[in-house]
Amino acid sequence: MHILAIINPVSGTSNKDKIPRLIDTVVEPDRHEVSIMATEYPGHAHEIAEQAVKDGFDVVVAIGGDGTVNEVGSALCGTPTALAIVPCGSGNGLARHLRISMNANRALQVLNNGVVGKFDYCTVNGKPFFCTCGMGFDATVSYKFSNEGTRGFITYIKTALTEYIKYKPQEYIIDIDGMRMKEKAFVIACCNAAQYGNNAYIAPRATMQDGMLDLTVMHPFNFVESPLIGARLFLRQLGHDNHVSIYRGKRVTIERSHDDILHIDGDPVMMPARVVIENVRRGINILVPPTLPDDV
Repeated sequence: MHILAIINPVSGTSNKDKIPRLIDTVVEPDRHEVSIMATEYPGHAHEIAEQAVKDGFDVVVAIGGDGTVNEVGSALCGTPTALAIVPCGSGNGLARHLRISMNANRALQVLNNGVVGKFDYCTVNGKPFFCTCGMGFDATVSYKFSNEGTRGFITYIKTALTEYIKYKPQEYIIDIDGMRMKEKAFVIACCNAAQYGNNAYIAPRATMQDGMLDLTVMHPFNFVESPLIGARLFLRQLGHDNHVSIYRGKRVTIERSHDDILHIDGDPVMMPARVVIENVRRGINILVPPTLPDDV
């Protein structure tokens, strides 16, 4: 295979200086030809991946966090070029969902031993996402976290606790495949995959091959209830909480009172008051471990 590896040197918390040598060591040279490029500015990974498709590369490897994966993957949607992932970010939600190792050595082994599967992706107002997009408290935290001087899980938790004290839930009008409802929500998460990252399962039953998206609506709750909700989030039991409703559909429209922040695979983006989220069935090829369960 002709493979292009795209390294985002500033994503996550880990140093990636050793990645090129690791690629030379792990990837079998008699089977694969690997080129390596590093990103230089936001959006650069998308530009490189677009050119890779035009140049006929078989696989493009995103080496970074979920934002880097989104940039690369969005350029590969609807093309024969497959996405591969070496997770080096703060959350690594898509890689965790697809059972790709957090160890760079083992993640690169997928290039030798993996299989290409066809997976769903989703769009929000036409912008692709692969794991989750959302509005409300998690989008606010995403925006604040992006402006912090340091990354990592601990920084994210500190940001979340700070923002929780002052966040006010909003009113939303939601349409799911023609079923219309009005909700006051703390969080609305639109999910193609099961988790945000760091094994926080916001949509425990979500799969990437069923042609559906899962919509998790978290209703307002008291501070004393937050530890139990947090535990259920990480224990993959969020659907059992009476403050949470989970719906499924192919097309979701959400209306808010005003334009506001929305996160797309963890990265904050300003979006209009009305957003449309749609599932694109089996629209992207992804290189995954050969032992991946059928229900992922």
